[in-house]
Amino acid sequence: MSKTMRVAVYYSNSDIRIEKRPVPEIGPGELLMKIYASGVCGSDVMEWYRIHKAPLVLGHEVAGEVAEVGEGVECFAVGDRIVVSHHVPCMCCENCRAGHETVCDTLFTTNFDPGGFCEYVRIPAINVQNGTYHIPDGLSYDEACFAEPVACVLRGQRRAGVGPGKSVLVLGSGVSGILHIHLACALGAGLVAATDLNPFRVEAARRFGAARAFLADGYTPDKFREMNGGRLADVVVTTAGARSVFEQAFASVERGGVILVFAPTMPGETIPLPVNDLFWKTDMTMTTTYAGSPADHVTALKMIHAGRLKAADMITHAYGLSDTTEAFQKVAEGSDSIKVIVHPQE
Repeated sequence: MSKTMRVAVYYSNSDIRIEKRPVPEIGPGELLMKIYASGVCGSDVMEWYRIHKAPLVLGHEVAGEVAEVGEGVECFAVGDRIVVSHHVPCMCCENCRAGHETVCDTLFTTNFDPGGFCEYVRIPAINVQNGTYHIPDGLSYDEACFAEPVACVLRGQRRAGVGPGKSVLVLGSGVSGILHIHLACALGAGLVAATDLNPFRVEAARRFGAARAFLADGYTPDKFREMNGGRLADVVVTTAGARSVFEQAFASVERGGVILVFAPTMPGETIPLPVNDLFWKTDMTMTTTYAGSPADHVTALKMIHAGRLKAADMITHAYGLSDTTEAFQKVAEGSDSIKVIVHPQE
């Protein structure tokens, strides 16, 4: 194996430089992973969130194979195909024991070395223990790297109570919105509708299961009532952080329903809550979600492998590592893409 590797180093969305670095050395309990597929997440291109930490190596939706095994590792061998969580819980604190693994203090201190947009990555021992999963036979690396984003969506929909017969409105049809639409359908939702500002994504929402999809500026809650027997949505999912999205969510949720806040707002922005209209005498719930638990990752892989989620069909663009800047710009502009994948070995 080469002692050096190529690394895509983030300076900004339009400035990602391919540099040479030593292949990480692993210690006891650790793995070295050869990355074959790394998905570009919407959070990767949130420049306001990332740029003050630059330069750094991003990428956390990874799939590949075990290249080296550290002393004491028994569950994995060289050549095993794996996906890995970058943030993992301790699984023994009070939050973890209560089923709130994604707010575990440990989760916010764990990560890859150096990141997912490079040829090789060191998997620390705690990530090996609590966040490394075998890829089922027959599942491609490109499909397997959806495990992390699908796990996040699974957790959110579980918190929101998405299930058989529920009516669901997804506001925003980027890749997170498409995953919410597709998963809600897989979980047996009675009616799924969606909005987006982009006609390409409106059409994608229909393709992945939305019974109706609207351009956001043409959507009104009355249109949802018309197709849902006079009722508003049992669950509204916000996958964009604009104030107008929240206003549509407030106006579209049924009494006793749930608004799931899946995407952050811009920094410093606050959203006014009409408390009397929303909560008083309506029994409406507003909840948030972050990341996915280890169990969610296992379920995500099983659902993708079983074909209940058509991950491969969501991939619109793939790039080699040297074209990571183009991959980031494609996601940031969001005009004609759903899922963008980087192949670090190309």
